[in-house]
Amino acid sequence: MDCGSCVASLTRALEKMPGIADIEVNLMAERLTASLSTARPEEVERQVAALGFTATALSAASPEAPAQAHSHHDHDDPADAEKPWWATGKAKLTWLLGGLVGAAWALSLVLPETLTYPLFLVATGVALVPFGRRAIALARSGSPFSIETLMCTAAIGAALIGAAEEAAVVVLLFALGEMLEGVAAGRARAGIRALASLMPRTALRVTAGGTEEVPAQRLVPGDLVLIRPGDRVPCDGSIEEGRSALDESPVSGESVPVARGPGELVRAGSINADGALRVRVTHAASDNTIARIIRMVEEATASRAPAQRFIERFAAWWTPSAMGVSLLVILGAPFLLGWDWSTSLYRGLAVLLIACPCALVISVPAAMASGLSAGARRGLLVKGGAALETIGAARHIAFDKTGTLTEGRPRVTDLIPAEGRSESELLALAAAVEQGSAHPLARAILAEADARGLSLPPARDAAAVPGKAVRAQVAGREIAVGSPRHAAEAGAALGALAGELARLEAEGKTVSVALIDGALLGLIALRDEPRADAASGIAALTALGVRSVMLTGDNARTGAAIASGLGLDVQAELLPEDKLRAIAALAAEGPVAMVGDGINDAPALAAATVGIAMGGGTDVALETADAAVLRDRVTGVAELISLSRATMSNVKQNVAVAVGLKGVFLITTLAGVTGLWPAILADTGATVLVTLNALRLLGWRPAA
Repeated sequence: MDCGSCVASLTRALEKMPGIADIEVNLMAERLTASLSTARPEEVERQVAALGFTATALSAASPEAPAQAHSHHDHDDPADAEKPWWATGKAKLTWLLGGLVGAAWALSLVLPETLTYPLFLVATGVALVPFGRRAIALARSGSPFSIETLMCTAAIGAALIGAAEEAAVVVLLFALGEMLEGVAAGRARAGIRALASLMPRTALRVTAGGTEEVPAQRLVPGDLVLIRPGDRVPCDGSIEEGRSALDESPVSGESVPVARGPGELVRAGSINADGALRVRVTHAASDNTIARIIRMVEEATASRAPAQRFIERFAAWWTPSAMGVSLLVILGAPFLLGWDWSTSLYRGLAVLLIACPCALVISVPAAMASGLSAGARRGLLVKGGAALETIGAARHIAFDKTGTLTEGRPRVTDLIPAEGRSESELLALAAAVEQGSAHPLARAILAEADARGLSLPPARDAAAVPGKAVRAQVAGREIAVGSPRHAAEAGAALGALAGELARLEAEGKTVSVALIDGALLGLIALRDEPRADAASGIAALTALGVRSVMLTGDNARTGAAIASGLGLDVQAELLPEDKLRAIAALAAEGPVAMVGDGINDAPALAAATVGIAMGGGTDVALETADAAVLRDRVTGVAELISLSRATMSNVKQNVAVAVGLKGVFLITTLAGVTGLWPAILADTGATVLVTLNALRLLGWRPAA
């Protein structure tokens, strides 16, 4: 499939079938997905075949997708996918027509017109066979105003009025335009295929007797694989043994190799630089990072942006209206303007060619697909054209603090027990309560207890007070670990430690207050350092005219200390519901994007105009938000905005070219300056131009 009319014709035809719903035709993935109730798959395949497409049910190759089909034009042999563009069926038709038209023109220089005119008719007839067959199929399926119908009508009409030379040039230019559209669409899809090529074909699975080479697709969670220096990582997994530097640029776009060791995660597609690693597989091949990225990009290219939906609605009445104008020119001009019937028919046919909206319809999805592919290759994943369009329009960016602006790896810096308590008691009881929690602060407290070799007493009846504290019964005592706000609400007096709390918070540290049976147990101070690029990322957003604000549940002093160093506003001591209200207030002033770690920020991510997750490719980060920054860098947010704005600028250029060329040729045609073959350039030429312009986005790179 190479243009928006393919999508429209398939969708309209299938919508008329009973027993079929949820029809989605993906141009870039060349995939049709539908939900069948009473309709049978073979009935769908017959309807698709009637439109001149060859459908191959994916159920034969993939039991997970029983209702999907790959679609190709009738003149697109599926084998063409493996051929160079100049050897495909479209190219052969173009070369044949070019040879016939060229030969007829050359002979016309030395032979009389009566002998060469039939050659132009032959060239026209050769093209009208496949194009006419497709036009009839499309008309039967509910698409009477297809480009094939308009082109065939104009070519036949031109031949009938003695303009076979121009008719032949029209069909040649149309065939050339289709060939170039196919080349352009193939180049756009190559970006997705390049992602698939990041996966190695084989892996070394560790067995009791050594290692065995197996297809990477056969790896399952729990397998242990050996990754040698220079090998490409064949799976998502956790390092069990070994240390090495991993080049993650093929997946995340991060150019600097990252050191990884035991317990740390690795991504499929990364390259092991220097040390041997033993990695435990955590995701099946169909669900690893590369597979999810490919799936996201394919789904995203099927998601229509608001601009695209508007263009499609516009095109729905544009073509019938333009055909009405063509008919008016043919029938009305002789009476209103005094043209002879031959002139009015000729110019009316030219207007008919100008009427096709192909260039206009493809102008938006071509740019969106290229923008989405360019982003994916640089670790910027966007779930569809609507999100890509919205991101660039954001006036405010709201950031979560922990794990987003900061590293997300806090460590305990201070233990200040209450009078009569010890550091070991304070830490052991707090860690006992935090067992099982995935919160970064909880992990930091548990890590400190482990480093000190403390034995943790069992805890029971654990419960959380959202945004405030966690509590449990430990050795018959109720232990609570939470924010200073929670301690104040519980009526716990800090006494002499109130000054220590103020000092620690002024230093930018997060302080957890531990209580035992409602009385003060002690203070635990933790520090989570800002990301190395956080300040430059905020500065880049400011340069783009976007205001940044940090939303945090931390205390006001800690929030202010971190925010001042990064150069953004802050709203602190926010509960989850407070974050939602803050997002709503920002949204009242214009589109707002929320950036979070994709784990604790799901409500705020959903409430924002567009949600952006920074989760290092984790399942939640890829599934929760509208976009994800795989590089785990704050600068990636500014890159997303730049990509969005570059894409929308490309869209505007495409629409201007498509509409502008049609407008110019409409005027020159009615004035008699141009004829039939320039009219076809108003569509096929514009289609090629907008597609090539969209392909420029594949070379997009974030500003240094």
